[in-house]
Amino acid sequence: MAKTKEISRRIKSVTSTKKITKAMEIVAAAKMRKAIEAVLKTRTYANLSWETVLHLAQSVASRSETPHPLLTKRNSVAKVAVVLITSNRGMCGGYNTAIINKAKESLKKYNFPTEFILVGKKGAIVNSQGYNVAAEFNKSDIITDVREIYPLVKLVLNDYQSGKYDKVFLAYTDFVNPAKQVPRIKQILPIELEVEDQYLGSAAQYSSDVSSAEKTVVKNGQPSVNDQLEYTFEPSPEEVLDLLVPRLLEIQLYQAFLEANASEHSARMTAMHQATEAANDMVSELTLFYNKARQAGITAEIAEISAGANALAE
Repeated sequence: MAKTKEISRRIKSVTSTKKITKAMEIVAAAKMRKAIEAVLKTRTYANLSWETVLHLAQSVASRSETPHPLLTKRNSVAKVAVVLITSNRGMCGGYNTAIINKAKESLKKYNFPTEFILVGKKGAIVNSQGYNVAAEFNKSDIITDVREIYPLVKLVLNDYQSGKYDKVFLAYTDFVNPAKQVPRIKQILPIELEVEDQYLGSAAQYSSDVSSAEKTVVKNGQPSVNDQLEYTFEPSPEEVLDLLVPRLLEIQLYQAFLEANASEHSARMTAMHQATEAANDMVSELTLFYNKARQAGITAEIAEISAGANALAE
């Protein structure tokens, strides 16, 4: 009897846990839908803005003009910074572990002092792993306005322009679909115009399920600039570039936030769904054990009654 009571308590405990994980799954699914809607609305704009700056920078370079300081590689690198975007809470599977490990692996090829700029509370673990943390920023579950990242953009620009950092990297998670999120490291300062992949949310690399607008922008990770097109910039390409390059950094960081949020909520929904399924399996298994234990107890009681009856009959 004591064994059946213990199993019954475990069944109730697992059932209560299952209700919690199911509720968290529903909440994560609702947030995920909003985050996916936001990331898909801005992804094409973010990529097209990069293409515009790429074409403008090429135009200025062809005229042998002095390149923009945010586009100029420095001769030596003394210190680098990594903007690390993680979640504020756990219960999202290996989401945080994957992006933190990706950042650390990418830094192994650099022998420069590195500082982290953290966005999200879970990134604080890098401090205990021997890395310096220069700043920490709050992260909203749903970001709706680019102005929310202005303090981060201002810090990154000021520190880079003052010479505190010679390179700035962005560590975030690219959203592909609700079942797949890809950790990614991207250099955001200085802006490199000749690398293979500068697009955010370039899901065409991982899946064919992208819009036709994105397919015109992302072609095998290469910029789809039509060199035969000519544009007229007013008042001058240099002045337009001065305004567009900082704006490009804002858009790239904003898009990375959206990608990270969509990835986080997708990962949490998947993790909670798996937890709910595991709880269902555990309840089924415990129920089977409970029935077997109860049947064994009843059989033992019947045997005792039969033995007692036979003893009285004798």
